[in-house]
Amino acid sequence: MSLYTSLSERLKTQHLTIEQLVAYISNDKLITPPVPGKWSALDNIAHLARYQKIFTDRIHLILNKDTPVFDRYTGDLDPEFIPFRSMGLRELLDVINTDRTTIIDLLSGLSDSELSCIGVHPKYGRLTILKWAEFFVLHEAHHLFTIFQLVNGTE
Repeated sequence: MSLYTSLSERLKTQHLTIEQLVAYISNDKLITPPVPGKWSALDNIAHLARYQKIFTDRIHLILNKDTPVFDRYTGDLDPEFIPFRSMGLRELLDVINTDRTTIIDLLSGLSDSELSCIGVHPKYGRLTILKWAEFFVLHEAHHLFTIFQLVNGTE
């Protein structure tokens, strides 16, 4: 069990899509939520930045604790998400790029037995670290699509 090519490539490159999605988009469009109470495109980017830290912490817990059980992560309930929501686009992109390097280094350095360690997701059950990494990139892809919709939608 190792990082398969498609997972490794998405970890290395998928986050770079953010900058392409928001190129030439006005700050007003980035910060305007589609409806009151929903996240703006910039809020979604802030969520991706924060969630990388959550993901890294979870991987370390899985490696250091026998089958930890995690609650569902909800950004709006996370007080640590607030500072991310106040960051500008460039700062968020820098955080994402730096933390992604940390994630890639962490996952790439794991042995097959470490990649097989399990953490319990509240909806998807027992997941190996490899499956957590797959979940991570799929979750990110969902938010990338949301960002695409928000910046390309008509008003």
